[in-house]
Amino acid sequence: MDTRTLTPLDRLLAGLQRALETVAGAPLANRPSPAAGIAEAELDAGERRRVAGLMRVNHTGEVCAQALYDGQAALARNEANREHLLHAAAEETDHLAWCAARLAEIDARPSLLNPLWYAGSYVIGATAALAGDAISLGFVVETERQVEAHLAEHLEKLPAQDERSRAVLTQMKADETRHAENARARGGIDLPFPLPPLMRMASRAMKVVAYRV
Repeated sequence: MDTRTLTPLDRLLAGLQRALETVAGAPLANRPSPAAGIAEAELDAGERRRVAGLMRVNHTGEVCAQALYDGQAALARNEANREHLLHAAAEETDHLAWCAARLAEIDARPSLLNPLWYAGSYVIGATAALAGDAISLGFVVETERQVEAHLAEHLEKLPAQDERSRAVLTQMKADETRHAENARARGGIDLPFPLPPLMRMASRAMKVVAYRV
């Protein structure tokens, strides 16, 4: 059977579908949630608000991750690297679905600004890809390092009894570590100054806003 080659228009339409599913839909996870089988904890009103804010930030982070990978994959110069980026994006879809499910469980909503977060992150990912695959993969390494650090921070901030959220974030953290290692192994380089601190500043701004909006 002949395999149809995707045209630029096909890829554009597929990208638009992924964008809509990311910011407005309910993406399906390929893996079961790490929270499956863990009992819901008793949370008071303050603890519930804290968990909602933290999980909203993590959900927004996964929206940004989808956009970054989509932008990078769209303009990747090497087909093998493109496939690598799309595979990592598929695992990030799991994270997105897990975070969305956790928000729903505690009657919380995702960030109202997710369409803007997606658009901005897509542009950043595409720009990184235009700089070449070594820079693009280096961008993955630095991004995942920073995500791993903020997940570790969120694990400390969760209420001790909220084992469902903790299981989700722990698995996400392990996946992000692996994504960074894989991108490094494929030739990702250390990003030049001032890119890493600028990325940290942008991440802090997103976290502050997404926690509440």
